[in-house]
Amino acid sequence: MELTGWVKNYDWGKNGIHSTVAQLAMANDPDFTLNDKASYAEMWMGTHICGMSVVKDTGETLDRVLKKDLPYLFKVLSIKKALSIQVHPNKCEAERLHRERPEIYKDDNHKPELAIALTPFLALVGFQPVEDIIDYIDEFQPLSKLIGKESVDQLHEVRNAEGVKLCYEILMKSDEKAIVKCLKDIAKTCKEELKRNELFEVFNTISKDFPGDVGILSLFFLNIVRLQPGQAIYLGANEIHAYLDGDCVECMSCSDNVIRAGLTPKFKDVDQLISSVIFEGTEAHKKTFTPYRIDENVQVYVPPVDDFAVMHVAIKHTLENYKLQIQPFGAILLTLAGERMLKLNTQNGVKEIKLSRGSIVYIPVEAAPEIEFLHAEDCGENFTAYIATYNYFRQA
Repeated sequence: MELTGWVKNYDWGKNGIHSTVAQLAMANDPDFTLNDKASYAEMWMGTHICGMSVVKDTGETLDRVLKKDLPYLFKVLSIKKALSIQVHPNKCEAERLHRERPEIYKDDNHKPELAIALTPFLALVGFQPVEDIIDYIDEFQPLSKLIGKESVDQLHEVRNAEGVKLCYEILMKSDEKAIVKCLKDIAKTCKEELKRNELFEVFNTISKDFPGDVGILSLFFLNIVRLQPGQAIYLGANEIHAYLDGDCVECMSCSDNVIRAGLTPKFKDVDQLISSVIFEGTEAHKKTFTPYRIDENVQVYVPPVDDFAVMHVAIKHTLENYKLQIQPFGAILLTLAGERMLKLNTQNGVKEIKLSRGSIVYIPVEAAPEIEFLHAEDCGENFTAYIATYNYFRQA
């Protein structure tokens, strides 16, 4: 089944044709009308109630056709302005938060997620090693003053996650006027320090977008991770993060559960974030998530959860045909470049679907044990696609 994605116009999305989301939506849906001034932030593919995919031939939502929900949600994101400082609750927390505050936490499911860069991509991911955090606090005196001598001294003494938690909690719960003063003092007196630590540009950008927001100060606690296209990060439950800039493919459990604490006009639940987040730190380079290669045409990102995995298919235009082995679980394929004919088994027999940039196809259970990518007439460009599926790779 060919699908139409659900486009989200959040404020942080890239505008008009500059957005990969908008480009794919235009290619995917002939009825899509581009507005150059509108922001196109996300395209959802799946059965989540907040953004159902629609079957092109019938206009039915995918969940009604399947008569069930998929365990994963597949997305494309185009980011021009930072997303919130956030964590996603684990399964038990998600169930409790939904039960206690359903108006805020509307899902009872956990939300581990995988982001694969399509362009150079910038994100904050997890806490830095404690020694690096101490160095930042010592170097940026307005920050040290805001946290307070007693807590800073204690962090110097214990040098562990508990010390980091104490300082970060004080920071996140500081008086609004004190936060504004701290940010102004850093901007005024610490320019050289910001440049030396490669923070000058990102500090100024976030400060411009979110003036006076305490989330800006998370730059001195969290890892800045810079991804190149094809590189990925995996965010398990309770790992603090914020996407800052770039375009990516994202896959997650079928959930929209977010605990926010900064860089957002939405509700901030600082107490819950402090309670949930993992404060143990590690180096930035350890945050990239490495796929494993099946062959020269396919690699797979296999997270440590059952809900989802993502296959990256990259077929050179010189290759006539390629057969991909799959297992009988429903999958969603998104084409990013090139053209191919997709040949697969369905309930109604063998079917061929032309794939080109923006094509979204639901691959049914009946397609197993293999799908085939055939040479297309206009196959002068290398073919690239991502496939989201249930994580049967963990069983191998």
